[in-house]
Amino acid sequence: MAKVTLHRVNDAYHFEARNASNAVMHLDATPDIGGQNKGLRPVEALVASLGGCSSIDVLLILKKQKQHIDSFDVEMEYERAEDQEPKVIKHINLKFIIKGKVDKDKLERAIQLSLDKYCTVAKMIEKTAKITYSYQIN
Repeated sequence: MAKVTLHRVNDAYHFEARNASNAVMHLDATPDIGGQNKGLRPVEALVASLGGCSSIDVLLILKKQKQHIDSFDVEMEYERAEDQEPKVIKHINLKFIIKGKVDKDKLERAIQLSLDKYCTVAKMIEKTAKITYSYQIN
């Protein structure tokens, strides 16, 4: 079984999440409830996890297809259901921004394979939120 630990750093809401490899992610709450902007909000971390999971898949697929990537970025926008508690995420859009010699059709297929088949985070999130994507090749 995998393990992640959470350690409260201060007297407010700043936490460090740490995995077995000792990698750290900081989490914090919004200033209006006493947070100090020292980390991602938990929902932002979830959205970032989707972007990271899908990006790893896409890069693996494109590498196998001998596509040349100079830079790779993802912009993630999300919308929450503001009219309910909890305010669950109802839509996430991933915009993949690639620089390099990448075939458009191969990129699109890699993204689709990731979101539809390989990305564990996407498969979990899609049960409550619509996931869409776009891409830009520079």
